[in-house]
Amino acid sequence: MPEVTLEEHLHEVKDHEAAKLISEIARMSVDIRMEFPQRMAAKKGEENKYGEMAEELDVWTNNFYCEEFKKSGLVRAVYSEELKTPVRFSEDAPFVVTIDPLDGSSNIRSNNPIGAIIGIYRKEIPTTGRSLVASLYKQYGPMTTLVYTAGKGVHEFVKFRKGKMRYCLVEENIRVPEPGKVYGMGGSPLKWIPKFREFVKYMEEEKKMKLRYCGTFVGDFNQVLHYGGMFAYPALIDKPEGKLRLFYEGIPMANIIEKAGGLSSNGKISLLDIECEDPDARTPLYVGSKELILELVERLRR
Repeated sequence: MPEVTLEEHLHEVKDHEAAKLISEIARMSVDIRMEFPQRMAAKKGEENKYGEMAEELDVWTNNFYCEEFKKSGLVRAVYSEELKTPVRFSEDAPFVVTIDPLDGSSNIRSNNPIGAIIGIYRKEIPTTGRSLVASLYKQYGPMTTLVYTAGKGVHEFVKFRKGKMRYCLVEENIRVPEPGKVYGMGGSPLKWIPKFREFVKYMEEEKKMKLRYCGTFVGDFNQVLHYGGMFAYPALIDKPEGKLRLFYEGIPMANIIEKAGGLSSNGKISLLDIECEDPDARTPLYVGSKELILELVERLRR
């Protein structure tokens, strides 16, 4: 079977400006990855807007994205986990971008998977996830991969060693397997709400699912996308609003899982249907195989 490159695949995307921006983001990941070796041992930077200490690599990566988005002429505003307020460029540019520039910062020093999560809108945010034009994530693991959806299907590409922009198709129109095989859960089990703790026990004892958790949303999500199952960062007893950020993490990944035939939920409704005025809002998050998520939501409602 002949290799299909990302550039060739993007020719089929109806929104040509969105296709161009996805191509630009793929190019950026090559430059970012080259910086990892000399920056992974750097000291922590300043606190971000959530009161968390940012790694120096977080800060550098965020600044790099913003500079490149500005150069592209395609982005009029960037909302980022690492920015206290959004940065704005030309008002004539077509897109607003949300970004978690370095998902899994705690994995940097241990050299475990990290990634990036990006949402692309034409509308200003806050808005619902139904307004997304496209979303994608990149994973820097043993291989650099990019998964995107631009309204039709979910597609995965891998960066080849030859040619700076040579991303080649691994799988087209990915579908989340049913029944699911794996699960990953964030947060301390002692702080999970009781109904969720009971559901995890049910998955282990009755469904015989296997725990797979690497501490990076991108990495854990990627396993569920390929093997089926569920990833969750649930509502906690002391943090009922959840930990993950709705716009920077939840909505873009919910868009991908639902375009692949799975479901997302905050325990009540799809993450894509949440109406929220705060771009920094957090949410309980459950994503995965359709039947499993439906079953979980039903149990949480009881």
